[in-house]
Order: sequence, then C-alpha cells, then structure tokens
Amino acid sequence: MRVFKLFIPVLLAVIAVSLLFSGYQVRRDRRIQERDLSRRATMVAKSLNENVTPLLESHHELQRLVDRLVDREGLEGLCVYDRRGRILALSSGYGQRLQSPPAAVQRALENDTGTGEFVTLQDGRSYIYAEPLMRDQELAGVLATVQDAAYIGRQGTHLWTYLLASIVVQVIVILLVSFLIVRRGVQAPLARIAQRMRAVRMGAATLPAATEDELFRPITREVATFAASLAAARASAEKEAQLRAAGDSSWTAERLSVALRNKLGDNRLFVIANREPYMHVRHGKTIEAVVPASGLVTALEPILCACDGTWIAHGSGDADRDTVDACDCVRVPPEQRRYTLRRVWLSKEEEEGYYFGFANEGLWPLCHIAHTRPVFRASDWEWYRRVNEKFADAALHEMSSAEQPVVIVQDYHFALLPRLIKQQRPDARVAIFWHIPWPNPEAFRICPWQRELLDGLLGADLVGFHIQAHCNNFLDTVDVALESRIDREHFAVNRHEHLTMVRPFPISVVWDEKGRGEKAKPVYKQQSALLGDLDVEALFLGLGVDRVDYTKGILERFLAIERFLEKYPAYQSKLTFVQIGAPSRIHIKRYHDLQAEVEAEADRINWRFQSGKWKPIVLLKRHHSHKEIEPFYRAADFCMVTSLHDGMNLVAKEFVAARDDEQGVLVLSAFTGAARELHDALIVNPYDIEQIADTIFRALEMEPSEKKARMQHMRRAVRENNVYRWAGSLIGELCEMRIEPRESPGEESRALAAR
Repeated sequence: MRVFKLFIPVLLAVIAVSLLFSGYQVRRDRRIQERDLSRRATMVAKSLNENVTPLLESHHELQRLVDRLVDREGLEGLCVYDRRGRILALSSGYGQRLQSPPAAVQRALENDTGTGEFVTLQDGRSYIYAEPLMRDQELAGVLATVQDAAYIGRQGTHLWTYLLASIVVQVIVILLVSFLIVRRGVQAPLARIAQRMRAVRMGAATLPAATEDELFRPITREVATFAASLAAARASAEKEAQLRAAGDSSWTAERLSVALRNKLGDNRLFVIANREPYMHVRHGKTIEAVVPASGLVTALEPILCACDGTWIAHGSGDADRDTVDACDCVRVPPEQRRYTLRRVWLSKEEEEGYYFGFANEGLWPLCHIAHTRPVFRASDWEWYRRVNEKFADAALHEMSSAEQPVVIVQDYHFALLPRLIKQQRPDARVAIFWHIPWPNPEAFRICPWQRELLDGLLGADLVGFHIQAHCNNFLDTVDVALESRIDREHFAVNRHEHLTMVRPFPISVVWDEKGRGEKAKPVYKQQSALLGDLDVEALFLGLGVDRVDYTKGILERFLAIERFLEKYPAYQSKLTFVQIGAPSRIHIKRYHDLQAEVEAEADRINWRFQSGKWKPIVLLKRHHSHKEIEPFYRAADFCMVTSLHDGMNLVAKEFVAARDDEQGVLVLSAFTGAARELHDALIVNPYDIEQIADTIFRALEMEPSEKKARMQHMRRAVRENNVYRWAGSLIGELCEMRIEPRESPGEESRALAAR
C-alpha cells in the first residue's frame, strides 16, 4: 500500500484529465445533436410551407392538414399563426401550451426569417422552429413546428454513464499495471540495490549482481562508486590499524590527508603545475576524462580532496574548453568532484616558446650534465616570462578570497612564479619543488637570465630538491650570482629581508599493499607470456623503461648489451633486453635525432646477433601505461636505470615496488637521486660500458638468496619513504614555517597616502 501512495497524485491527475475530457465530449455530442435537430426541423418546416400556405383562409381544412402532418412527420406539435400572432390551427393535445406565441414565432413575425429555439414545456425540453408563410411576397402567417429534444439530454446521461464507467475501468487497469511495473520494474531492482548496499555495509567479500535496468543505471553507478569508496576506506582503516598495532610509521593517502588537513586548518591549498591531473579528450562523439600517468597527481590529490583545494594547470586536452565553466574551472575527480581544476590556456606560440623552447631546450639540458648544449633565445625567454605572469594572474585570481593560502609550485617551468605571487600576496606560504637536478654554479651561469631565475625562486618560502647535493649546488649558485645572506648551517637564503629555506625532499612512488598477499604466477611463466606476445624466444629478460631522452643513457645501455653478448657469448640466444621507449618532444631536433639514433642502434645490434626467433633487443616505441609496464617489472630478471644524470628517476623505485616476489636485480646509475636511497642496487657508471656489461653478468648469475636480501632492503626503503611521505614532508614543513607579515604593494601605497 505504501507503494500505491506514490501513485495517488498520478491517479488523481488521470481522473481529473479524464473527467475534463469526458465533459468536453458530452458537450460536443450535445451540440452536434442539437445542430442536427435544428437542421431537420428547418427542412421539415420548409417542406410543409407549400402545403399550409394555400389553406390559410380555410381553417377547417387547415386543422385537418395540421393533424395529418403531425402524424406523418413524427412531430410533437404543429401550430399555424396568422400575421398578428393568432392561432389559426393547432395540433391536438397541446391545449394552452402554444396559445401565446413563443419567442421564435415573434422573431419570425418581426424579421420575416425562419428561426428556432430550445424551450422547456410541460412535457420536457422541446425545439420550436418558426417558418414565415409568404403569399404574394407578403407575410401571411407563421408555421411553428415542435420537436421532442428530451432525447438529447437522455443520450447525454447515457454517455456520461459510459464515460464514468470507462474512467473506473481505466483507473483499475492503471492500478494493476502500476502494481506490476512497480513490483517487477521498480521494487525488484530496488530490492537488489538494497541487498547490494546491505552487502556493502556488512563488508561482504562478494557483492550481489547489480541490476542492468537502464532506469536504475545512474543509481547502480553511484552504488558501485560508493562501494568502491567504502571498500577503500575500510581497507585503509584496517591498514592504518595494522600499522599502528605494529608501530609502523608508513604513510598512506589517508594518513597524509588527515595529517595535512590538521596542519592546513582553514588555509586553502593551491597547486600550480604545467601538467593537469585530468584531461578531457574526445572519443568520437563522447568526451572522456583521462588521467595522465603522474606520481605528482597521486601524491597531491588526497590533500586537495581533503581541503577542497585548487590545481592550476595548462589545459591541453582537445575537449578541455568544452568542460569548464565561465571561470575556466571544472570540479574533479569526475565521479566525486572534491576539488577545483583551473585551466590556463596557452597559444601555440606561448607553448613553443615557454615549454619547448626555454624550459626544454634551455633549462633541461642546462641542469642535466648530459653534454647536450642548452639553447637560449631571447624570444623564448620573453615567452617564458609572459607565461609565468599568466599563471601568476590565474593563481592570484583563484586565491583572492583565501586567507593565508598555501601554494605549491611544481618544477622548472615556473621559476619566476614564486616571486610574482609573493609580491602580491606576502601572506601566502609559497613552496617550489625543482624536480630536475641543480647544476654547479659554473654550469648554471651559462644561462643569460640566471639572476632573474634565482630571484624568482627566492620569492618562495621553501625551495625543495630531491637530494642534498642539489641543495648545496643551489646555495653555491646563489652565493656567486646574487647579493644575499646565506645561512649554510640552516640551509637558508636571506634576500631583500625575505628568508627562503632550501631542503631535500626525495620524491618516491605509491606503495600499494592491495593484492600483495595474492600468489602471483611464477616469473618464468610471466616471462614466457610476455616474450610470446613479442614473438621472441629467450630464457632471460632484461628491462629498460624510459622516455627517449638524451639524459637517460639509452644508447650507452645498448652498447653495454652488445658488449655483454661479446664478452659472455653463452648468453647469446638466451637474453633479450626489452626497452620500453616512449617518444618525447620529437619536434625538438635533438629529440627527433635521438629517436632515430636509438632505433638505428637497436637495429644494428639485432642484425649482428639475431638468430631464429631470438633477438637481443626489443624496442617498444610507444607510450605505455603503468598497468601495461607492471607485468614487465614483475617478470624481468634485471632492470637497467642508467641515466647519465637524473634528479631522482622513479623507474628504479617502481621496479622495486612491483617485485612482490623479492627477486630481480636493479642496475642503477650512480648519477641518479635514487642511488642515494637504494644502496642495495648494483650501482654503475653509465659511461663505463665494460662495467655495465660485467654488472649484467653479475645480475644474471646472482644467487636467489642475495637477490632476495637486496630486494627486501630496497623495498623497505621505498615503502617507508613513499610518495605520501614526500608530500607530507614538503607541505608539512611549509605549513610550520613562520611567515613574517608584510604589506602587499597595494597596501603599501595606501599606507603612504594615509601618512
């Protein structure tokens, strides 16, 4: 019965509409019958006119004719009046009812035209039609016919009865159909949804099947999202409890969110990066939200969600403009909408000059000791400066209503941004994290705009690098290039009475405990499946994962593989090295040439050693998602990270995090930041081809027990220093810094005017 209450308004509306329609139909039917009766009366009167007119002077004959015509035509009554309205002849049975001329007769006498009307006589409702009788073109009298009209009312009553019965039947049918629809189409799916929600609430391992009904698909999606969120929250809570019980200090997304929410308080968090966390792209006629692979998004998104923060980034998706509001903002993530993504639009000229030009042809090779000459153009610098100002304007607009905002600027694309923000918002806490190495002062002074870049960076309250060596290089560079006071004991720079702290914050990867207890397929089976997909036969699998960049040492790596096969020929036809090489910045000439060089070197070595279905190097020349790469991490006998120079290199840590089996060997360049943490990797000089070849041999010949011990130590280091600890340390230290209150330029002007 409770369900039927939902249909009462619908039923009342149906009944009301049916009654209105029935009333209209009855009135319409009545008008039609009245019109038919009027037309029939007119035709009868006109046909009788010819018979009555000649007998007006003979009353006896006229009376006989009237009585005969009433019976013949089936009339209720017939009356003939003279021109003065006196009765000449009247059908029997009407007595005094027509003694005084009806209104229709009077109008006919006055107007010399036929007219009719409905009247109520003693016997009921009748229709009187008065037809003028003309003789010698003069009015001689009026013929009045009386026809029974009571049947029209009776038929209307019958029609009402039929229609009301139809309405009752319709209501009953609607109730029955509604009952069936509700029972099968609503109650049953809702019951399944309720059962699924109950299972979610009870934490059941398996959930009942979801309803596939199109009507409930949005609810089903929300239930699925809720179930996933609740499961994740339960898993996190359980993990947190386990960590506390074990006295473990490992950071999780939830621990990070809670810790920094307490430190941020009511302060808003703003992240500024070139890359956006969600990119909207077109697939046919639909628009999809794509998440670019980024450890930065993984680390910072939990905090932004917790404090309703804002991420400011370049809108690069082909459908990005179609998904923002009037302020160029969109709420993300798409399924939860817990923080704001503010998009900044760049023209092709701005992107070419700022990103590909100054940032990647200038600063990138300048900061990496990879012996590629940096290119500095005045036009690129101008674009770099303008784009930094554009991002500063966007950030200042977004934080206009925020008190003491916390701003995290990301990477070498925005070296000028901290000063631009701090000048307008001295109350803001500003940090910048430099993700690439910082060179020595002699190398950095190559840049014609070194002073402007350093001054922009020193606008921040906190400057972060991956390792202490980069912090030291930065302080040395500031000491040489700018007038400032450097406190080396506390790693701080005082310039223009503003204090900037310089700290190392080694970035890392996500450590995900989900599924780590599940038994994976043996390594040899995973290897066999992967190599089978590549149509290669081999017993051992080596792996390299890089963007095709001159800092990654890919060519040197290939030369080391070649030398290894020369020096240890027993491994020919047994070892295949898979290089996952994602093309990068290929319209920059140096990168375009490098791509060709890498392909040519792989072809040369394969041509030299290849036999049958075996070849030494497999080069996969496309972008791969982390999900696609992870099976290679799990199956490889060794992973080579031989960067010529790198700030950190997260591939090394991703490989370690993926090795649940505690096997596999990491061959790691001494010139990466990761080498400072992963001491149990086999450390190599990427320029020493002989050493790398011998290290590959050592990795393949290493005892399983030694592999396990080394991998355990490295996995402990990655787990304890994961990406959440990096974000917590960086933002936590920024929030704890004491910011000296200073007036903004506008406030200073107003203060001077007041004086």
